[in-house]
Parts: sequence; C-alpha cells; structure tokens
Amino acid sequence: MLRLNVSRKRLVLVTLLALVAASATYAYAAANTVPSSSVGAGSGTISGYTVSGVSYTLNATTPTNLDSVAFTIAPTTASVVKAQLASGGTWYTCTNTAGSVTCNTTSPQATAAAATQLTVVATQ
Repeated sequence: MLRLNVSRKRLVLVTLLALVAASATYAYAAANTVPSSSVGAGSGTISGYTVSGVSYTLNATTPTNLDSVAFTIAPTTASVVKAQLASGGTWYTCTNTAGSVTCNTTSPQATAAAATQLTVVATQ
C-alpha cells in the first residue's frame, strides 16, 4: 500500500511540474509583440544614366591633389549621386543641381596619381 501512495505522489508531482512549465511557456510566448509588416514582390525597368563633360579641379597650392570632380548627368533627376576615382577607393558624395553634378574630393583628399578610373552611381 505504501508503494502505491509513493507512485501517486510522484504522478501528482510530475503533473504539477508539467502544468507549471506549460503555464510559464504560455506566459512567455504571450508577452511577445510583433508589429504589422508588409512583404511583396514586383518588377520594374532599370535604366542607366549618361555621364558627360567630366572635369577635375586641381588644388591651387598642391596641384597633384584633386579638390573636386564635376560632370553632367542625364536624366537630370538623380537624387543621390556618388563618385569613386579608383577601384576600391573612397566613395564621394556629390551634389546634383539640375543635371550639373559636383563631387568634393577633399575628405579624404584625392590625388591625381591615384585617380585611375571614374565610377559614378546614381539613383532617383
């Protein structure tokens, strides 16, 4: 008879532990808040820009330094324009005013010797 009583106590104890674990898991999961979000897919045409009239401004004191690069971009509506003067080099932020783009290349200072190619990236 004593053996039966110990088995019942174990069963009750295991059941109580399972209920506590289940309620703790539910309480933890119930505390999560996930905001609404959207996801979608689509397609659109990607067209390029035409860059022309490239010119470089040399530093007046140290003419081996390039202070800026300027060019014309079409279409003229590019809202973000960046330029790079060497592969793997610094990307310079540019200002586009109705298709007339100027990029300050003094921070860090660009040099004529290191300017091996002009890469322009633009987006609307």
